[in-house]
Amino acid sequence: MSTRPPGPRGEPLLGNGRRYSRDPFAFMTAVADAYGDVIRLDLGPRETYMLTNPRDVERVLVSDWAAFGKPNLDDAVDDLLGDGLLMSEGDRWRQQRDLANPAFHARRIAGLDDAVVGHTEDALSGWEAGDRIDVQLELARLTVRIIVTAMFGTDIGEETVKTVQENLEPLGQRFEPNPMRAVIPNWAPTRENRQFDDAVATLEGVIDDLVARRRGTEETASDPAGDAVDSPMPMDLLSILLRAQNRGEQTEGDLRDELMTMLLAGHDTTALALTYTFYLLSQHPDAKARFQAEVDALDGAPTADDLRDLPFTDRVLSEAMRLYPPVYTLFRESKVDTRIAGYRIPEGSLLMLPQWVIHRSERWYDDPLAFDPDRWAPDRASERERFAYFPFGAGPRHCIGKQFSLLEAKLILATVGRAFDFDYEGSELDLRGSLTMHPGHPMPLRLSER
Repeated sequence: MSTRPPGPRGEPLLGNGRRYSRDPFAFMTAVADAYGDVIRLDLGPRETYMLTNPRDVERVLVSDWAAFGKPNLDDAVDDLLGDGLLMSEGDRWRQQRDLANPAFHARRIAGLDDAVVGHTEDALSGWEAGDRIDVQLELARLTVRIIVTAMFGTDIGEETVKTVQENLEPLGQRFEPNPMRAVIPNWAPTRENRQFDDAVATLEGVIDDLVARRRGTEETASDPAGDAVDSPMPMDLLSILLRAQNRGEQTEGDLRDELMTMLLAGHDTTALALTYTFYLLSQHPDAKARFQAEVDALDGAPTADDLRDLPFTDRVLSEAMRLYPPVYTLFRESKVDTRIAGYRIPEGSLLMLPQWVIHRSERWYDDPLAFDPDRWAPDRASERERFAYFPFGAGPRHCIGKQFSLLEAKLILATVGRAFDFDYEGSELDLRGSLTMHPGHPMPLRLSER
């Protein structure tokens, strides 16, 4: 048996890069269908291998995770996120993860329900039956406000929200697949590079303002989680980091990297998951009616305790993240020469773990392209390969904000679903790859009375 995995032939110089950049989702699906579990790709200067079997995902993310680190895919990622939790490695990552953990404790997360619902109700106060809203934009604005309250311990004004949103577009464009980008240095004064640098500087200014507002209150301010936190001091992430800085354990750079990571990663993925959920419910009236009946049965505004009474809502969200995972592929780097499924993977190789492919594979799901929330009923879900579904990653480096994101998303779904009916009025869904998977166009929902 060959020790070199199969894969598609590439073009001279560009390899498979042009096909991938043209439509990463169609490309990943096509090569998975053609070549199987381990696929060699030519996407740049390093060997790249795409893994499509949950067994291998489990090995890379869980059982042998220390042998597969976070790669440096693009210096622009370092410019944006620095050495924050998402990108840091080794002792630095462990230190920062341990430091951040109290902000994501289960009791604290549950205690944020009032803040999530309060912000959602404030947003809904500006919506009226008959309005046609861009749901992705509206949800991104809402989740920015929520993450700032939950993890920065303060509020953010409308103009600042607008500033954040306006500067996300050049960031997203910078990370869209482009085979020519490898030959253009980040310091080159191209229009794209200038817009990216300006956007990063603007967002750093937003973070500086939030930090300045909180500095000096990190031991006395009220915590948005309220009585759920058994601590005399606030346990939002910013307060924790400021106290660590006071002890000499964090620098200004450390603070900036963690807060930039939280501001961007902490709101974007949840907003996208909700966008695709509302879109799918709009396309499936029977599921929408079941969802509405379930949330209507709640006694008043939803709370964290109510979520156990929303099993169908939970299934709807899981199914939306299966079909449209906001993080559509993960990357790891092999730290040593190794073998996966009998193939040699050289040290320094990139590994792609594509949620987009695995979540939609007929190997792991019946009728995989169908929207079927009941596939998450306990009796059906228990029969599935465990790592055939990993929207938040897995293992020690799974998303630290997973439980908060799920609580936030379900509370927003329930609050909106009780207030409005909704119908998608946009074009056929077209997807754009970047650090996360975005719609390539506005996502208009028409609101109507319930």
